[in-house]
Amino acid sequence: MTSEPAPSPILTVRGISKSYPGTTALNGIDLEARPGEVIALLGENGAGKSTLSGIIAGAIQPTTGTMTWQGRPHAPATPRDSLMRGIGMIHQEMRLLPDLTVAENVAVGRWPTRAGFLSARTMLRQAREQLDKVGFTGRTDQPVRELSVAGQQQVEIAKALMLDASLLILDEPTAALGEMETTALFACIRSLKEQGVSFIYVSHRLAEIAQIADRIVVLRDGEKVAEHDSGDVAPDVLVREMVGRSVDRLFPRFDAPREAVVVSVEGISDRAGRFEDVSFTVRAGEVFGIAGIVGAGRTELVRSIVSLEPRRCGEVRIDGVPLAADDPLAAKAAGVVLIPEDRKQQGVILSDTIEDNIALPNLAAITRWGFVTPSGVTRFARKAAQRFGVKGGVGDPVATLSGGNQQKVVLSKWLSSDPKVIILDEPTRGIDIGARASIYEVVAELAQQGKAIIVVSSDLEEVLGLAHRVMVLAQGRNQGIMEAAEATADRVMAYATQ
Repeated sequence: MTSEPAPSPILTVRGISKSYPGTTALNGIDLEARPGEVIALLGENGAGKSTLSGIIAGAIQPTTGTMTWQGRPHAPATPRDSLMRGIGMIHQEMRLLPDLTVAENVAVGRWPTRAGFLSARTMLRQAREQLDKVGFTGRTDQPVRELSVAGQQQVEIAKALMLDASLLILDEPTAALGEMETTALFACIRSLKEQGVSFIYVSHRLAEIAQIADRIVVLRDGEKVAEHDSGDVAPDVLVREMVGRSVDRLFPRFDAPREAVVVSVEGISDRAGRFEDVSFTVRAGEVFGIAGIVGAGRTELVRSIVSLEPRRCGEVRIDGVPLAADDPLAAKAAGVVLIPEDRKQQGVILSDTIEDNIALPNLAAITRWGFVTPSGVTRFARKAAQRFGVKGGVGDPVATLSGGNQQKVVLSKWLSSDPKVIILDEPTRGIDIGARASIYEVVAELAQQGKAIIVVSSDLEEVLGLAHRVMVLAQGRNQGIMEAAEATADRVMAYATQ
C-alpha cells in the first residue's frame, strides 16, 4: 500500500537573504509551508526569525531570493499586499487601537455593513465568535486599553482570525497567556488546521513545540542550521541547535532560604476587588513564586505591594516596618523594586539610550556635589550593563536591542540600587532560551546574596523551576502555598481552577 503524496506547498521561500549596513540578518534561507501544517520557527533573539517573518508578510524587502504563494510569484511591497493574498501576521508587540472597543479592534478592516451603514449587532456577533475561539471571556464593549497584556494578545489573535487567512504567522502568541488561554489557542489552531490553514509559529517556549508543531526549522545567526520533520524533538537538542552549545541546566540550583522574614503581606485586598485577603511571607534568600491563570489578580497584587495600586485593607511590612499603601517612592526607599510585565510600556524608555535608562532611577547614587555629569552617568551605566550582560554600547538606543537585552536593561536599572526585595512580573516573556538562562542565573545570584524575590509568571515551568515555595491565586484569592517538593504542575492547575 503506497502512502499519499505530500500536498504541494502553498508557500515556497528560496535563497532569501537580507543585509543591512554592516550586518547580514538572513543568509540564503529556504522554507516551504504546506496546507494545514504548523511550522515552528526557532532561534535566539537576533537569529533572523522576525526578519524572515517580516519578509513573508511584506513588512521587509529581501536583498536577494524569491518566493511563491499558491504557485505564483510572491513579492509583497507592503503588509497589505500579503494580507489581501491570505497571509496574516500577529506580532509579539500588540498593534491595537487602544481607544476603540474590543469588538471594533477585532473588526478593523472587515467592518460589517447593512444598507451602507455599520451593523453594530453583526460586528459584536462576529467578534464574539472569534474571541470565543481564543478563550477571551471579557466584554466586547470595553476599550482595549483597559485590558491586561494577555487580554490584548487574545484580541490580536481574534483580529487575525477575522481575515480568513490561509497562512498565519504567529510571533510569540502565548508569551502573555497562561495555561488555560494557551490550551484554548492550541484548540483554535488545530481547528483551523483541519480547514487547511497553515501556521508559522515563532516561540521560545520549547515545551509548546511538541504539542503544536508538525515540523521545526531552527535559525542561528541568520542561517538555517536544522530542520526536523516532526515537532517531537528533545528540548536539549533544540537548545544546542539554537545557541550553538549545550545549556546543561536551564534552572540553576538554589540554596535553602534563611530564617529571617523580609516581606510580610497580611490580609491585603484591592479596592477594585481584583484580589481579596491575601497573606504570605518571603524570607531572605527565598524565591517565592505566584502562579494562577490570567485574570487571577497576580499583577495587581504585586503592584499593590509596591504601592502602585491602591489597597482597601491589609498591611505590607518590610523587615517588620509597615509600607505606606499609596507611596511608591516610600517602597523604593525601603528597598522594594518591581520589574514590570510590559517592559516596552512600563520598563524602559525606548527612544532613550541604555545609559539614560539605567541612570534614571539611580540619580541619587550618581549625583556628586548636586550635579549629574555625562561621564558619571556613562561610568555608572557601563558598570551595571557589564554586570548583567547587556550587549551593545551604553550610548545605543534601547529600541535597537533585542527583547532579551531590553529586559537586561530593566534589570540593570532597578537592581543597581541594591534592593532587598525584588519582584519580577513575567521576567522572561518573549525572551529566547539563552537570555532566559542568564536571567535565571541572576535570580540565583540575588537569592544567594539574601535578597527576597517574588516571581510572577504565566509559564508554569518557570515558576516551578525557580521557586522555593509557590502560592496559587484563583479569582483573586490565595488557594494555597506549597513547598517546591509538593508543587507539581497538576496540583498547581487544580488550585488555579478552583
